[in-house]
Amino acid sequence: MKKMKEQFGGFQYSCGGQIMPLQRYDKEKILDACLTVFASHGYANTSTSMLAEAAGISKALIFHHFKSKKELYLSILDRCFEKGRIEMGFDALFENHDFFAAKEKSSIIKFHYYKKNPDLMKIIREAFYATPDELKPDIKDKYGKLLVENEKQWKRLFEKVPLREGVDREQAFRLVMITLNYFDEKYLSDVVNKDELDEKYLQDFLEERNSFLSMIRFGIEKQERKH
Repeated sequence: MKKMKEQFGGFQYSCGGQIMPLQRYDKEKILDACLTVFASHGYANTSTSMLAEAAGISKALIFHHFKSKKELYLSILDRCFEKGRIEMGFDALFENHDFFAAKEKSSIIKFHYYKKNPDLMKIIREAFYATPDELKPDIKDKYGKLLVENEKQWKRLFEKVPLREGVDREQAFRLVMITLNYFDEKYLSDVVNKDELDEKYLQDFLEERNSFLSMIRFGIEKQERKH
């Protein structure tokens, strides 16, 4: 009896026979298709049948190259990180001499990039701000060091910020980062809950965020003159 074969692009899957290597280009197409499904339905509500149908291949072929749905999701997340790092050019931001200017530029870059790549943004948001329980250990182990290193780079840039005498630099940095993280989460929530975010939204968002940062930088309590 002849072997039954399923073909997709430049590779073949042979039932009962050898599974040929998946070409890079075809794998990219599969990851793109699966990213869209995860972005639309979320990790928990996505089935392997949905992923296979979107990619146009069998579940058996998906499980040959990705041992589980979780491994496929993490592979997509890896790709999102690498793609974003290259296309957004964040490495160059740390060459800036002004921490606050670099942070504002970072927000503008992310706004336009996520607007252009909404599915990628949804994956990032779920993975780091609404992490499915099944993925929490993997996300922590896989990206914990990366996030710590990223924070260290921002902290090194913050070292250039002149502070008033008596202000603890570590505490000041933590306070600023708490505020910035709040606005990052607010932005990602707005993106999900609104149909479209335009340039006016970006300007209003930056204005509100910068007003919070100004209160931190310059103080909120009025200093009374002593007679």
